[in-house]
Amino acid sequence: MRHTLATAALGPVLLAQGKRVRRTVPTLPEPAGPREGECGSGPTLRLLIVGDSAAAGVGARTQDEALSGQLAVSLAPTFRVRWKLLAFTGATTGDMLGHLQREVATDYDAVLTSLGVNDVTGRHSLATWRRQQRELVALLTGRFHAGQILLSGLPPMHRFPALPQPLRWYVGSRARDFNRALEELAGGLARCEFLGLGHEMMDVSAMASDGFHPGPPIYALWAQEAARRIIHRHTQHSPEAIT
Repeated sequence: MRHTLATAALGPVLLAQGKRVRRTVPTLPEPAGPREGECGSGPTLRLLIVGDSAAAGVGARTQDEALSGQLAVSLAPTFRVRWKLLAFTGATTGDMLGHLQREVATDYDAVLTSLGVNDVTGRHSLATWRRQQRELVALLTGRFHAGQILLSGLPPMHRFPALPQPLRWYVGSRARDFNRALEELAGGLARCEFLGLGHEMMDVSAMASDGFHPGPPIYALWAQEAARRIIHRHTQHSPEAIT
């Protein structure tokens, strides 16, 4: 309700600010580097990373500095990691659903997602996003037999330097609502975990030069937390250990 009222009251201002941000904020490229590979030693772990520009590593110079590269390296001392990255700038949850439905079905032991920012900025409804996230989980478990799904939360958009007020407040408020819905969804599904990107992880001073994307230090913290969750789930002490 508050977003409906805010949109009605601030609509022209939000629209103008959104257009100005798109016009003035520099467009950073997706970093160069492999989008799949194999590294490490130990039992094999099949890893899939899906999502938007953050999953694609925008804000890093190479994929080695981005989420995928740092996650693979973090897992390599424990597993023989066979990893793949499916991500592109501007991806919404609906976009990724369509993309995955066209992918060849392959089994994955762990999947890390990064989706939601473009759903917020694209003014997708919370109800639509919640439904599509549920469909995404169903697709990952059904078509790709994902043993573990880490649903990354939205970053604290109310702190993004690239966004002026009141646009920053508006998208930040929506992002918090999306996070609550995602955490609730993950809590009700056995294979899912919510991975929050909190203030301690999203240090504004470590963001990319555009003031909108993570920088390499943030990708490192994100990868380390994802690796910790994956290792905990898939070591020999877990009933779902990889063989």
